[in-house]
Amino acid sequence: METPLEKALATLVCTFHKYSGREGDKLTLSRQELKELVKQELGLGEKLHESEIKSLMEDLDRNKDQEVNFQEYITFLGALCMVYNEALAS
Repeated sequence: METPLEKALATLVCTFHKYSGREGDKLTLSRQELKELVKQELGLGEKLHESEIKSLMEDLDRNKDQEVNFQEYITFLGALCMVYNEALAS
């Protein structure tokens, strides 16, 4: 039986793969795929403007290959966890 944490980890991985590979490489997110993921999977995504999505992509794309790989995605999720932790601790 999976623990809640294992289920959460599986959800994070499955969410990445739900959007990756719709355009190009199946192991990365294009800017459009990232936009769809953020808008569909995160409540804050509906409020982001195109310029903010572009800026997010630039921030996440550490190796500057115009795609977000899984490691870059996980870094993003780690940063989101920090924000949620701070909000919940207040």
